[in-house]
Amino acid sequence: MLTLKHILKALAVEAYVSSDFSITRGVVDSRCVEKGDLFIAMPGENTDGHLFVDRAFKSGAVLALVEHPFESAYPIVDIHAQPLDLPSKAPFSLLVPNALKALQTIAAYWRNQFDLHVIGITGSVGKSSTKELTASVLSHRFFTLKNPGNMNNEVGLPLTLLSLNEDHEVAVLEMGFYVPGDIKLLCDIARPEIGVVTNIGTVHAERAGSMEDIAKGKAELVQSLPASPRGVAILNYDDPFVKAMSEKTAARPFYYGLNPDADLWADEIESHGLDGLRCRIHYAGESVYLTAPLIGRHSVYTILRSAAVALTLGISWDWIFEALKNTKIQLRVVTSRTATGALLIDDTYNASPDSTMAALNLLNDLKGRKIAVLGDMLELGRYEAEGHINVGIRASEVADELVLVGERSKLTQKAALSNDFPAGKIHWFPSAPEAALFLASQLKEGDIALVKGSRSMRMEQIISQLEEVR
Repeated sequence: MLTLKHILKALAVEAYVSSDFSITRGVVDSRCVEKGDLFIAMPGENTDGHLFVDRAFKSGAVLALVEHPFESAYPIVDIHAQPLDLPSKAPFSLLVPNALKALQTIAAYWRNQFDLHVIGITGSVGKSSTKELTASVLSHRFFTLKNPGNMNNEVGLPLTLLSLNEDHEVAVLEMGFYVPGDIKLLCDIARPEIGVVTNIGTVHAERAGSMEDIAKGKAELVQSLPASPRGVAILNYDDPFVKAMSEKTAARPFYYGLNPDADLWADEIESHGLDGLRCRIHYAGESVYLTAPLIGRHSVYTILRSAAVALTLGISWDWIFEALKNTKIQLRVVTSRTATGALLIDDTYNASPDSTMAALNLLNDLKGRKIAVLGDMLELGRYEAEGHINVGIRASEVADELVLVGERSKLTQKAALSNDFPAGKIHWFPSAPEAALFLASQLKEGDIALVKGSRSMRMEQIISQLEEVR
């Protein structure tokens, strides 16, 4: 377990420690502090973590990283002070030049204390579902660490690594990307030996730039992998941007997809709606039929990625399929019902053109009156118009009714109308609560409402309001 001595060594601080103590985990939100935690005080957009250091200590934190002096009832020790006078007991604060960089330095040091398999996962769509399924499959064989929730950035990934202990054999780490250099930083900290790239899409294009720029940023993962045979780059054969990443890595490429030229590929894909899917998977001259409780045809890619990681780690074919068939994980799509008996498909975590298309394809597989409730897709940059238009065309082919939320969704509306969708079947609202009020008066037994949109659109309010009707 991480201790004070480890932290001081990571920060290159030489000091006599009269009373060492263990660190349970790292946290940046004082409201989440538990006994034994390390609290990292960082300035935020709306507040400053230094204001909550004492609160964190009262909640059980044993140590804090701070980057400027402040009034505190507890000792503050400057790591550059000579001589360094450490308190005889916790809690206290360590004053560092930059709390975030200190966290990252400690995490990199701590990761290097363990000989384990680290799997890095990136891509525009499907990172979280791939992380969850891969960790689920591997956890049946290995003691496995994974990022909780969406802790996939320069803060969340280091915090995750602080939870490593001597029992862990595998770490499955989702790696988020906004601008070039993000993935490289995370790889420098985590040192993955297996890299999985899902696809390249337009999400975050507003900040990242073109598709080519996004692909360049995601490629930082495979560029950071060790050389073959230890390093393995698991690449989507069906995505030309991802496939081309094999030229940018010294690792061994392992291709997955729907193309028979891939190392691991699938065909005969059958969506059984909310009951999961069935497909045939091919590898090394063998073919096996698999029925898995994952929703939507697109989930076959999640299955292939998880299987590819397991194969790379030497897990047997038969065992992988047994683990996939019996997985109990719940991915982001959640279902519930209204008081009137209508089915709600909650896919509100986030939205991009690719993920929205996948959700619409799932809706298409279901039986009943289909209502697509679609909010704006944000951060698409130059692909904003194209993305909303393409979604509008597909929605018009799938849905019986369209409920649209946000200014950008007017592009979706226009595209649906141009594809001969009846104007009387399209209902536009400026915000999610207004859409929820309309839906509450319209939904009835047998209806299926898919709710999807970018996180900032707060589409989850529609789900909560409709469920409250009960």
